[in-house]
Parts: sequence; structure tokens; C-alpha cells
Amino acid sequence: MKRCFFFLVCSIFSHTAFAQIDTLAYRAVANSIQKKFAPDKRSVYFNLRFKADSVFVESTSELAVEAFGKSFPADVKEKLIASVLPAKSLNGQIYGVTTISVANNRSQPFHGAELMTQTLLGTPIQILKKQGGFYLVKSPDGYLAWTDGGSIALMNEKSFKEWQEAKKIVFVADYGHAFAKADTNSPRVSDLVNGNILKVLAVEGSFTKLGFPDGREAYVPTEQLTDYNAWIKRPIPNADAILKTAQTLIGVPYLWGGTSIKGVDCSGFTKTAYFLNGVIIPRDASQQALVGEKLDVLDSDSISVEKCLKNLKAGDLMFFSAAKRRGVNNGRISHTAIYMGNGEFIQSAGMVKISSILPTAVNYDEYQTKTLVGARRILTQVNQPEITKVEKHDWYWNKK
Repeated sequence: MKRCFFFLVCSIFSHTAFAQIDTLAYRAVANSIQKKFAPDKRSVYFNLRFKADSVFVESTSELAVEAFGKSFPADVKEKLIASVLPAKSLNGQIYGVTTISVANNRSQPFHGAELMTQTLLGTPIQILKKQGGFYLVKSPDGYLAWTDGGSIALMNEKSFKEWQEAKKIVFVADYGHAFAKADTNSPRVSDLVNGNILKVLAVEGSFTKLGFPDGREAYVPTEQLTDYNAWIKRPIPNADAILKTAQTLIGVPYLWGGTSIKGVDCSGFTKTAYFLNGVIIPRDASQQALVGEKLDVLDSDSISVEKCLKNLKAGDLMFFSAAKRRGVNNGRISHTAIYMGNGEFIQSAGMVKISSILPTAVNYDEYQTKTLVGARRILTQVNQPEITKVEKHDWYWNKK
């Protein structure tokens, strides 16, 4: 099969005038490579572009770049310019920290592009490349997206380690502000949301003076803060902790790509409920559905309320597929929620709310219930692949 593919490529290029790039041939190879080495663009970047008589390919996967180069005869390889990200043009500034309360990460490098996810102030990120005023970044959950350069502080290895080692705090109130002086009537420097991380500079009365990743300084009431080291070193949370956090978001509006009290989508809600308790899980519902312990909740592809009541425990994640409404049983996961017990689950659908799978309940959600396709237990699988305590994540903690 490989020989046939290579022969096909050689045949195509042998009939092509080298003054003009045969884009179809390159794209055919790129599509094959991408399917094998970069099937999920949310976690592996792969891009092919053409300029004059040159072909540029770049990826976060070294294997993908290598395989692409090996797919062509020697004379054609002269036209290839391949690179593995992070880009060398970043000059070592391949680390970063989010500098605003909630930063928008988009599908493409412009403000009108689809909102994919968000990162909170103080979130460590990997910088991969720059395009215009945007940067392609990877967040701690492994998610790739483009963020505005004004929302991140670029760092080299030295400055990033200094940030990691600095004394820090976590803002733990639902919502608040940082002020120019130790006075809530002074000008505001920034808004803040639960989970924001800042550097401690000094304590002045009932206020703490804090440093932002971009060098700004401000004051926040100390009662709204908690010690960073204590925050990340908390024990693995129990279901009560997850549900307590989840319920603080009740009434928060649904926002596609949202991951904070300002707005959450379905998986942004579940991710946030876990993150604020010190556990990082994958970003999207279809990714979350692949981790943790699989639970039996179906009978012949339809929901079994009896199995749900028997096999689900509070804190488990439930997964739904809108395709089931069209009679498709193996459709893409399109929604997720957190099971609460006694048939109830909490979800972001329109807004964060508590619903039930029980037809007799006043909050019965028939629309979602009939599309249930699976469930996973996360809390017993912490520190297994893609379920990571913040304390164990190298980006958050510099383990000397």
C-alpha cells in the first residue's frame, strides 16, 4: 500500500512543471499524514500552505513533519520547507501566562473567529507561533487555539521559571475587582473571577498588593484570596466538593467556548467545576468522554433509568449525543453534565441548571435524557492519563 501511494505521488510530480506547484498532490499527501498523525486539530496542529514555488508545512507533531518529508522524491523535497512548532521566530519566548481575567481563545487568528475555549488569569500556556496580533497557544488541558497577544505575557524559560517560583495567591470569590489602591473606592485595574492566579507583592491592612503577569500592580481584599501552594496541594476532591462548586454556577448563561462565571458551555462547565477543585480534565465533551472509568447506563442503545440509578455516583460525567434524535446511535458526543444523585444532573443548557432523568420529576429533561449515550467516573481516576491534579502539572508547579 505504501509503495503504491509513493508511486502515485511520484507519477503526479513527474508530470508537473516544477515552476508551478501541484497543490492537489501535496494536499493529498497532507490529508493522509494528518489523518494518521494529527487527527484531532484541537490537540495537534498541522498546516500546509503554498507560496510561489515553495511548500510550507508546520506541525506540533515531529512525526507528522518527518512523514510528510519522506513522502516525496528527492528533487521534489527541494521545494519543501518543514518546521516543528514552537516556531524559531519566537526567539525562545515559547512560554506565556494569561494576563486578563478571562481570555478568549479562537479557532483562527482574528477576533471574529469561533470562540473555542478560554483561559483564566494566571494560566500557564505554551506559545507555538505568531500570526498578526494573535498567538497559537496550547493550554494546560492540551487544547490548541488562537489568542489575542494583548491577553498574554510572553516569557522565555528564565522568566517563566521566575513566575512559577514566585509567591502567588488564587482569587476564590465568584467575581470581584483589583484596585489601584488599598481602597475599594479607588480606580479599578482589572476584574477578577474565581481561579485567577496572581503574584503576591505585599500585605497592607485588609488588602494584598498583587502583581499581574504583565507587570501591572493592584490591590485586592485579602478575604477574597487563598494561598496558591495550599490551593494546588489540596487532596483529590470528593463528589460533594465538585457539586458544591458546580452549584455556584447555577444561573450562569450558556456561552459557546466559555469556562468561567461569565459564561460556560456544557464541557466548559464540567471542566471548570473540576478545575476549581484542583483537577484538570480535557476541554471538550467528546474528549472528556474518552477518559475515566466507563459506566453502564444503557439498554440496547437507549437510556436505562434503572442502571443510571444503580451505577452512577455523584460527580460522574454523563454524555449525550444530539444525533440520537435522528436515529443515529454512534453519533458525535455533543453534550455533557455532572450527575448529582437520585436521578438529577447539573448541566449548562441555556444556563446552568439542575435537571432530572426521571419522567416523574418536575425538572425532568426529556430532550437531553433520551440522548444519553454514556457516562464516565473521573474522581477515582485522578492522575491517570488526561486527568491531572494541578499540583502534578509541570506548567503550574516548578518541581526543583
